Amino acid sequence: MNGWIITLFVVVAVLIWLRIDFKLGLRQQRKEATRHVQETRYSEVDLLPTGDDFFKRLLADIQQATNHVHLLFYIFREDHIGKKMLTILEDKAKEGVDVRLLVDKMGCKLSKKRIKELKKIGVRFAYSHPPSFPYIFFTFNRRNHRKLVIVDGCVGYIGGYNVGDEYLGRDPKFGPWRDFHLRIDGDGVQDLQEQFIQDWQTAKQNRMVKEAHYPRLKQGSIPLRILPTDGTYLEETFINLIKQAKESLVIGTPYYIPGEEVQKEMIKAAERGVDVKLIVPKKGDHPLVKEAAFPYFEPLLLAGISVYQFYRGFFHAKVLVVDQQVCDIGTANFDQRSFHINHEINCLIYDKTFIQGALTELEHDIAISERLTIEAFRKRPLFQRGKEKVARLVSGLL
Repeated sequence: MNGWIITLFVVVAVLIWLRIDFKLGLRQQRKEATRHVQETRYSEVDLLPTGDDFFKRLLADIQQATNHVHLLFYIFREDHIGKKMLTILEDKAKEGVDVRLLVDKMGCKLSKKRIKELKKIGVRFAYSHPPSFPYIFFTFNRRNHRKLVIVDGCVGYIGGYNVGDEYLGRDPKFGPWRDFHLRIDGDGVQDLQEQFIQDWQTAKQNRMVKEAHYPRLKQGSIPLRILPTDGTYLEETFINLIKQAKESLVIGTPYYIPGEEVQKEMIKAAERGVDVKLIVPKKGDHPLVKEAAFPYFEPLLLAGISVYQFYRGFFHAKVLVVDQQVCDIGTANFDQRSFHINHEINCLIYDKTFIQGALTELEHDIAISERLTIEAFRKRPLFQRGKEKVARLVSGLL
């Protein structure tokens, strides 16, 4: 009996410690966070809605680099596409191009041997956000979820794709992978560069700004703003965007765990006559994430919001379109992790032609999705309902 009491005491003590660690770490991050207010830029922007589009353009741009290539990814796998990209990066480093690769500590799937080889050839490598004292549990959960590439300071990439074969639809578990990424040419790349340099300096603790990092950039026709967030202010931004909607609101996200405030604004938008559509994957890619979304669906359905479950592969795009006036594409999901823990970066675009193109893609996604009805929602299996209750307990970490 004494053994059980001691075990119970230890378990309770650990849970209390984890909660205190997380709360204090979160408070510290909020205290240190910066509200980024970037200027409106005018650039040329291409929407890359498939993995083939993304990797074809990205690898071609990297091969053309003459000064530097800066890459930041949440996940980088040592599979077919990962090895191909690493070979190209090694070749550029041998040519004298300054190559920096920054990967989230928890998302990096490269072996220590491969990383050692990269460094030996001349590729500069660093981990972003390793767990650290004094808030071990919080920093273990905090991710640098940004996906950025900057080539010669002139061309930049931002969006949902990481580096791995699944993003090319080669994982039989998920099938075709649906995502959105942006290629920015010219004005606006300096803001991506600024964020990369800040993240690199945080990881390596050394200053690296050079004149070549910020060349003179050409201007284009598409107005945009880059929005980096450090676990704060993103929820507020999304709420403000939803409040702006007068006619239509389309949201695509792989994870819908918005919390009370965003959920409330979604319902208010529907109540004032806005046509609100939400696209989510039918199949989850992480335990309990899909189940954590379901408690939010019933109020949406009762408010008249259309919920579509994408079933032809996995839906990973992070996109929000308001009234064909503004389109948000980036790395942030509609979940508590992106709102309050992860470091993210998004791009707000204010060009009607570009937005119409994005909407055309989303309309295609809706056409190959299954609309969730209130009847189907209420008939979900008892086992799933049980998993939803468990998921709600940890939804802040999903």
